[in-house]
Amino acid sequence: MRKALRWLLSLVVLIGTMSAAGATAGAATDAEPTAGPDITDIKDRILAVPGMSLIEEKPYPGYRYFVLNYTQPVDHRHPSKGTFKQRITLLHKDTNRPTVFFTSGYNVSTTPRRSEPTAIVDGNQVSLEYRFFTPSRPDPANWSKLDIWQAASDQHRVFTALKKIYTKKWLATGGSKGGMTATYFERFYPRDMDGVVAYVAPNDVVNKEDSAYDRFFESVGTKECRDKLNAVQREALVRRAPLEAMYQAAAATEGYTFTIVGNLDKAYEAVVLDYVWGFWQYSTLADCEAIPTAATASDQEIYDSIDAISGFGFYADQGLAPYTPYYYQAGTQLGSPDIKQPHLNGLSRYGYQPPRNFVPREIPMSFEPWVMNDVDKWVRHNANQMMFVYGENDPWGAERFGPGRSARDSYVYTAPGANHGANVAGLVEDQRAKATAAILRWAGVAPAAVQEDPAKAKRLTTYDVRLDKRDVERELTLRP
Repeated sequence: MRKALRWLLSLVVLIGTMSAAGATAGAATDAEPTAGPDITDIKDRILAVPGMSLIEEKPYPGYRYFVLNYTQPVDHRHPSKGTFKQRITLLHKDTNRPTVFFTSGYNVSTTPRRSEPTAIVDGNQVSLEYRFFTPSRPDPANWSKLDIWQAASDQHRVFTALKKIYTKKWLATGGSKGGMTATYFERFYPRDMDGVVAYVAPNDVVNKEDSAYDRFFESVGTKECRDKLNAVQREALVRRAPLEAMYQAAAATEGYTFTIVGNLDKAYEAVVLDYVWGFWQYSTLADCEAIPTAATASDQEIYDSIDAISGFGFYADQGLAPYTPYYYQAGTQLGSPDIKQPHLNGLSRYGYQPPRNFVPREIPMSFEPWVMNDVDKWVRHNANQMMFVYGENDPWGAERFGPGRSARDSYVYTAPGANHGANVAGLVEDQRAKATAAILRWAGVAPAAVQEDPAKAKRLTTYDVRLDKRDVERELTLRP
């Protein structure tokens, strides 16, 4: 049986005030002295930053690659009230090159990788693990300190510390929740970055209004494919008894428990209800050919299709535990989708379950409905050198960011036929050139020919099969 934890596509929500952010910025600047002029090796310069420590250095041709810990305040408003170590990786090219600040919004990979903007500008890359994802979790964990302002302040302190070494232009980037994270960083610290490239970043402004998702699922792909997926999903609930027996056997073999979600039945239905969303999030229209025909498929074929796309291991305690920070944020600030599925009428017992069901009960949660609205308004009115890239067939793009008329040098692009892995390379030719030219310009490395004619824009590096590889793991469906 395929396990949910193998499914993560590495590309690859507000509290606080601007005055508090400004105060933290000043405090962080004062706390980070410049490394002395006698220090020349880049590792020594990095480790001279107060609070920075080395976990390991990994060799890579043409680069230095460091896995680091950085001491952060648990609460940036009250730095004296405890600290924790936050993991960082640094792909060092040259201090005379621009730097890309990458965030996944989840754990940080400790394998050398280049994000697309890093490859485009031939720069350095700083990657930050999101607070409260292990091992970057305070002990004890005060979950009230897991919010988008605190996370943005983590980034601000890292930037402030490393900007003294990497003095050229900086860009923030990330995919999915990482794209959201890059956007929130810009909202709270708009003077830090010289540009933002946010990929497939959801923007759930009003958590209770999800009709955009319903419209998406009514028109995505072809009717033939939609009907085929809906039929398999419905059949999995019609055959709930025999398929749950298979699930129970697998759970016994794998040692799955269901304390967080409540019981196996709730976990089973949550997996099944993720099926259609999960297909469009990570598959393409051509993949519809591999979907079984529900009316003639065996129980095993239905089970295997649901497992391959949704992952029966995910809603077990063992699958949910690593993602407690995500579900906590979804249930307190980010919001989460709740779509209509009329083809399941009379068969669904629980509907789309809320994030509260996926977080241990001893962790208190309270939703703050104003948070995403604040970010959305800020982007619409204040975006400056921000780029949002979406996939045409990605459900998360149904609710997206959109810079308004008062935004400056900011863009929204949609890659045709693309899913949750959409990127600049997947845009139509003229948009790809325009987007690439903007990234080069923001990073301060646009060649003269590109400055004269953006149509000539190309990435400054050649493809590296290891550095530019997309990890095979991917995130499960109802997590951006």
